[in-house]
Amino acid sequence: MSKPILRGKTWYLKRRVPKRFASVEPRLEIWESLKTDSYSVAMQKSAGVWNAYIEGWEALLTGRDGDAAEKFRAAQQLAAIRGFQFLSIDKVETAPLDDVLQRIEASRRTDGTPDEGVASAVLGTVNAPQLLLSNLVEHVEALAAHDNRYKNNEQMRLWRSPRQRSVNNLIAALGGDIEVAAVGSAEARKHKKWWQARMAKEGQSADTANKDFNYLSGMLSRFYEDLDHEDPPRPYAGVSIKDRHAQPSQKREVPVDLIVDKWFAPAALDGLNDEARDILLISIETGCRQNEIYNLPPSAIRLDAPIPHLLIAHEAAEDPDERREVKNLPSHREIPLVGVALAAARRHPQGFPRYRNGSSYSAAVNKYLRKHDLLPQGVTVGGTRHSWESRMKRAGYQTDDRGELMGHSLKGRRGRETYGDGLSLFDRLQVAKEVMFAVPDHLK
Repeated sequence: MSKPILRGKTWYLKRRVPKRFASVEPRLEIWESLKTDSYSVAMQKSAGVWNAYIEGWEALLTGRDGDAAEKFRAAQQLAAIRGFQFLSIDKVETAPLDDVLQRIEASRRTDGTPDEGVASAVLGTVNAPQLLLSNLVEHVEALAAHDNRYKNNEQMRLWRSPRQRSVNNLIAALGGDIEVAAVGSAEARKHKKWWQARMAKEGQSADTANKDFNYLSGMLSRFYEDLDHEDPPRPYAGVSIKDRHAQPSQKREVPVDLIVDKWFAPAALDGLNDEARDILLISIETGCRQNEIYNLPPSAIRLDAPIPHLLIAHEAAEDPDERREVKNLPSHREIPLVGVALAAARRHPQGFPRYRNGSSYSAAVNKYLRKHDLLPQGVTVGGTRHSWESRMKRAGYQTDDRGELMGHSLKGRRGRETYGDGLSLFDRLQVAKEVMFAVPDHLK
């Protein structure tokens, strides 16, 4: 690091411009006032001033050689280095005069000559990347790769599909593909009107439409976050459809009497394949979500532990088919195996390869149960989870304990932070034993 040079009573930074930046910096040498008469202060300031030059030149190089996204990020960085928030040219034009004059002054070099690269950044003439709506999902998928690192192929399909559908619906509402950056509040309102017309014609629900809006809003947020946009547009803010006549949706539980009298009857489930039958039996005594059971890897079925149990947790792997993402962090839990669930798990210590990373279990089992009059109208096989909570409720267990056993967020239920240790596996076992059904001989 070169030492500051004293000129009169003021210390200056004097350094040669590295050859790497010759294409964006015409000067061979930098003279910059450190605005102090103290040598020690000058030494402290000189490193920061020089680093600011380096960062600015790097940004100029990126802005010259990078793709559209890199150029836009470089312009934002360069504006920040000069002490300004990046604003698009239309916003600069309507900014207060003092701010505009300061930006113009900042775009000049110390010798008074204009610096085109800096000017484009502080005056906002750099355009946002021209990504088309039709490419938005693929773009966001790349941005969300870390968040989705535990998802297997089927989970990625389920992540991708509704987002692509929402984009396709927006394109249909607009009458064609447009640039993502061109999606503003007017386009969001067209999307809303398109959905209102579809609801009136086809009877679609407001919930379905609102999911579309939420997916678009989330993807646009990621798009602008990736660009380090200081004031990202929020075209879907306040865009939703309310239907005051809509009935609140609630998944109905499978009646306990039906489980005991019909499902546990001899031969009642014989028409199901072994894996489907035993996934169903495990769901009865654990309250697990269906995919938490059929996606279990062998390592998560812990039959040799002092308390046999299932481990519900994220699974990382190089092979996408071996990964597993559970719904959320509160869903990470140990679930004791008792009754028909323990017997079923012992028949499948390696898990359920027929259904792992797939989505055919629910449809197949619902179809079978309906065909054989084993499921009431309006109830699905997923209702076993709700039956299990109702059994705990009738046994006197409070909301917090039930929520923890079900894998719900206690913070979300209470509206505040939670403290203290959670239920141990032994505690969970006592609950499971108290509410479990007697095991029929043919299901042991």
